[in-house]
Amino acid sequence: MSDKSRRQLLDILALAPVIPVITIEDASHAVPLARALVAGGLPAIEITLRTAAAMEAARAIMAEVPQAVVGIGTVLTPGDLERACTLGAAFAVSPGVTADLLTAAAICELPFAPGIQTASDLITCVTRGFDIVKFFPAVPAGGLPALNALSGPFPQVRYCPTGGIGAANAVEWLAHPKVAAVGGSWVAPTPDITSAAWPAIEQRARAAAALRSRAPTAHQ
Repeated sequence: MSDKSRRQLLDILALAPVIPVITIEDASHAVPLARALVAGGLPAIEITLRTAAAMEAARAIMAEVPQAVVGIGTVLTPGDLERACTLGAAFAVSPGVTADLLTAAAICELPFAPGIQTASDLITCVTRGFDIVKFFPAVPAGGLPALNALSGPFPQVRYCPTGGIGAANAVEWLAHPKVAAVGGSWVAPTPDITSAAWPAIEQRARAAAALRSRAPTAHQ
């Protein structure tokens, strides 16, 4: 990762303590959803490539909600990363890491957070210059004890933990000095998206945006 991309990614993660991880089945929901999240104080949004509507949804948000910082998630292949670059996404996130993904990310210079679970994953990333990563699935992969253990041999790495994190435990993750932000789907769960429950999502976003101030040792 270039120094420029690294700075951009850190700036994105500093926008709010939580990055909503969004799965959109119907692209018509994208714009009102993004407006609710932005109004609630969560401008950085990860649109996952789990549905056929994902790219159309991301494109609509970028066109109609300029305050939103749109990232593409569930990036599995260099082709996915190329699509994100072509779209003009602000960042990209993967649930795992491969050498091909890191090569593609270096070529397109899109701020990219590869997913890691193990020390071997981290070696793959840091030796290629990627020291801002997604820890996934954070709770099933060992939770905060695992993150503490990884932080010893990799003191330079910053994390965006995702997976098993919600309103009940996000504060303890955000208190960790190596956690830049957390990701999660609890802010905008699929049932609320499909039922167009935008006020409920905005209220949940406001609560999530305030989480960092509740962390005992908050870090930007």
